[in-house]
Amino acid sequence: MDLKKLEIFMLVAELGSLSRAAKAADMAKSLVSRNIAQLEQEWGDRLFQRTGRGVVLSDFGRFVHPEVRVLLDQAGRLQSAVKEAAGVPTGTVHVGVLPSMSRQLVTQLFEAMQKAAPAVRLHFIEGFSGHLDEQLLSGRLDFAVINRYGPSPDRGEDVLGYADTCLIGGKDRLPMQEVVTFQQLSDMPLVLPAAPNGLRSILDQTSRQKGLTLNIALEVDTLSAMKDVALSGVACTVLPLFAVSEEVADGRLCAAQIVDPGIRRTITLSITKQRPLSSAARIAVSKMRTLATAMLSQASPSMQE
Repeated sequence: MDLKKLEIFMLVAELGSLSRAAKAADMAKSLVSRNIAQLEQEWGDRLFQRTGRGVVLSDFGRFVHPEVRVLLDQAGRLQSAVKEAAGVPTGTVHVGVLPSMSRQLVTQLFEAMQKAAPAVRLHFIEGFSGHLDEQLLSGRLDFAVINRYGPSPDRGEDVLGYADTCLIGGKDRLPMQEVVTFQQLSDMPLVLPAAPNGLRSILDQTSRQKGLTLNIALEVDTLSAMKDVALSGVACTVLPLFAVSEEVADGRLCAAQIVDPGIRRTITLSITKQRPLSSAARIAVSKMRTLATAMLSQASPSMQE
């Protein structure tokens, strides 16, 4: 079986377009189309259906897609194992990172790996903790930086640091003040992630314990949207300070630490249990541990223990 054809199939499936796949693979669109047609002829059914915006997987395409992914992953691990046996770290390392930390960590880890193991490719997945946990459980991630709230059982994760949670808003919504009580949150229109979500769960649980009803004006599932709404002045949001450090520094947003009770985040490094880490992944874990710990220490040195 021609692995190159399978890689092209996966690229078209991911991008939803022959043209975009051709550009990403640096090859002619006609060659991409020919490879797909050859696969369809070999397998006896159509893999894609055309739409007004490109192509989508057919029923048959959706059936073979996960099998092709497994085969390519196995081929990649074999190639990495052969090269690692020769003492050269290689292959792809799949890394999960929180949206609030990705701005710094993605670039820093890439630069660190370019120096330590230039043959290694990094694949970053950004998401909230629940999504990253699912990706770790399925084996699609080698490791991830995760948020944990409240006293949690020992999961065998490395604790990288701690961060206070703040109410974030524009100057009109949130006058300059260092702290805000949890009870005061009920007076603010809030933009929050939809449940299930770790932050949302701890906010809902605490509000029930205090007999409060939070004014959740809008639910969004991306950090950028949460910040955009806060910047617009329509509502406030709830984030760690390092997630909006630039906006607070230049005066576009204000931040007040939530107290009584405070909402403390434990930032951990979690490693998949689905397979042993490759040497490349072990190098990346070491670099990420150093970088994330330093970032959290600089962001809130008083919270480190």
